[in-house]
Amino acid sequence: MSAVDLWSIAPELWLAGLGLLVLIVDLFLPAGRKYVVGTIGAGGLLLALIPASVMLTWEPRTVLAGTYVVDGFAVFFKIIALVSTALVILAAMDGIRTRFEGEFYALLVFTALGLILMAASTDLILLALSIEFVSLGSYVLAGFLKANPKSNEAGLKYFLYGAAASATMFFGFSILYGLTGTTSLYDLPARLRGAPLPAVYLALAFMLAGFGFKTSIVPFHQWTPDVYEGAPTPVAAFLSVGSKAAGFAVLVRVFLVAVDPARVDWTLLMAVLAAITMTLGNLLALPQRNIKRMLAYSSISHAGFILIALAAFRGDFGVPGLLIYLFGYLFTQLGAFFVAVLIGVQLGSDEIADYAGLSRRAPVSALLMAVFMLSLTGLPPTAVFVGKFYVLAAAIDNGLLWLAVVGILNSVISLYYYVGVIRAMYVMPAATERAVPEPAALQVALGLTGLGTLVIGLYPQPLIDLARNATLLLVP
Repeated sequence: MSAVDLWSIAPELWLAGLGLLVLIVDLFLPAGRKYVVGTIGAGGLLLALIPASVMLTWEPRTVLAGTYVVDGFAVFFKIIALVSTALVILAAMDGIRTRFEGEFYALLVFTALGLILMAASTDLILLALSIEFVSLGSYVLAGFLKANPKSNEAGLKYFLYGAAASATMFFGFSILYGLTGTTSLYDLPARLRGAPLPAVYLALAFMLAGFGFKTSIVPFHQWTPDVYEGAPTPVAAFLSVGSKAAGFAVLVRVFLVAVDPARVDWTLLMAVLAAITMTLGNLLALPQRNIKRMLAYSSISHAGFILIALAAFRGDFGVPGLLIYLFGYLFTQLGAFFVAVLIGVQLGSDEIADYAGLSRRAPVSALLMAVFMLSLTGLPPTAVFVGKFYVLAAAIDNGLLWLAVVGILNSVISLYYYVGVIRAMYVMPAATERAVPEPAALQVALGLTGLGTLVIGLYPQPLIDLARNATLLLVP
């Protein structure tokens, strides 16, 4: 391996070392000082942003015999993985009360490494290994609370659904390899030109099942509410942002690099899936009374909005809109889940009814939760509003006016259940006026997510410029 290759994978090597360091430090710390492990994990992830950010100025290149790429697109998702994981660790430091806290942080670090590998893999074999690496860590994280039956159920369901989705996806990979004789995404377009179209469509359908599972696209979404409800709340937050972002990174890279839309027109399929996903997610979120299940169905709906950008990838709004949406959604969704962490730990409940009077019991957290709910709706001046503006503009710019209308109607529908949380916090009477304790690390995580949600909404230009530069995919 050359020195250039080593420098190109510096963040990945850093995370691998950080995961091992977290495990080693955990061996020598007593049960009451596991916060040190979390601090090392979060700090190490933030330090990894330095080499990752430097790569934004590099020319696109492939390393490791052409199986791995360093381009603006991959680096953008490295930043998303690092930021989201660091914030989740901060929130978890006061929210997970088990004897296995050290292993919990190490699993998050290693899973973040897998997310980075997913976003930059340009070979079907490395892509398959990266996806399975992330999946194995996610299964364990979902079932981490071994004494909790719901957590056990979440881990088992996630594993069973994930195993089926992975097997289906790998079958699609094998069909592509059989048709082309190569596993390189860069060699696939030329070799697929002579392949029979029915076999190509079959391969793409099988692959989409796996990608759809990771991103919670209908009809591959069934696992989402049960896993989010049963998993530790910081894990649900991590899955709803980090895993989803990496899944979309893979989906975009495979379809834009390896599949020529001029020969295999997949844009209409993506548009239809986007409309169905956002609509079904919203309708199923309406009757939910559990905050984690509501946010799960909400995340399905947002997957539909993000999918609009892929269906309308041509032009100045499509792929930049996808990146802007994901980055803004990162802060908003994590913030909403972090408030759920606070209520779950301090009040022992995930029911929306128990948020009654939170504005008086935890005024700062309630105010931030209101901001997150309005942002998820897509109201200005918030982060998700900017993302929705871009993806809807992409739809209109690509002649998909009907899809933009569906998106606007779904935003109106979502206002009902998001405002329901605000109503509980500010209108419904509290059962007690006793203040809700707000742990320090969780307050920091909440403050950062709230700041990110508002800053992106009020001054989005730096993110827009970053996203436009990051749309540089290395193509054949």
